[in-house]
Order: sequence, then C-alpha cells, then structure tokens
Amino acid sequence: QVQLVESGGGLVQAGDSLRLSCSASGRTSSMFTMGWFRQAPGKEREFVAAIRRNGFNTDYTDSVKGRFTISRDNAKNTVWLQTNRLKPEDTAVYYCAAGTTDLLSQWEWRYDFWGQGTQITVSS
Repeated sequence: QVQLVESGGGLVQAGDSLRLSCSASGRTSSMFTMGWFRQAPGKEREFVAAIRRNGFNTDYTDSVKGRFTISRDNAKNTVWLQTNRLKPEDTAVYYCAAGTTDLLSQWEWRYDFWGQGTQITVSS
C-alpha cells in the first residue's frame, strides 16, 4: 500500500501562485506514474497533470498548459504541482494519485492510490 498526503492548498487571488506537494509513504517502490486531479464543486473529478517515474515525461490538461508544472523527486517520495497565474476556474480540491504502471494517463482507473485532497480557492 501507498499513502499519499497533499499539502499546499489555500485561498488566493486570481493571478497568484501556489505550490502543491504530495508526500508518499509505504510501498513507494511500487509508484510509477504520478498524477494530479481536481474536483470543482458540482463537477466530476478531472485530470490535471501526470509525470512518469523518470521525471521527464509529463502530460497536462489543456486548460493548465503553460501555467502549471508537475515535478517529482523519487528520493524524497514527493511530487509537486506548481500552479501559476491561477484563475477562479482553478478552484477545486486537488488530489494526488499514484499508479503502479509507468504510463502517462489521464484516466482515473490507471491510478491505484489516492490522497485525501487539498483545497485551492481562487478569488477574482
């Protein structure tokens, strides 16, 4: 099992930045692709970004490309999501997820472990 704990969320104004962290513990050797998803009030959870174990291959949903950056440090068992130029529509609970296969994927079912989420609220 892998336990994931997100942190770094908060209440910010449009245009601000936040850096989300996801710390992993447990059987971290089984973690390969890591992803960030988000769920806005009244909406389905959606893919935000993913990164392969090598730390180089990444994928982003179109709405965050150029504003968000996903990165990881395998030695620290940590994944980050740098969020810049935040918009009110970025308001959501952000979830970290870990997959046991090394495939970039936007599909939730590809991810086996999930954190509890951290809230980002962006005011206009």
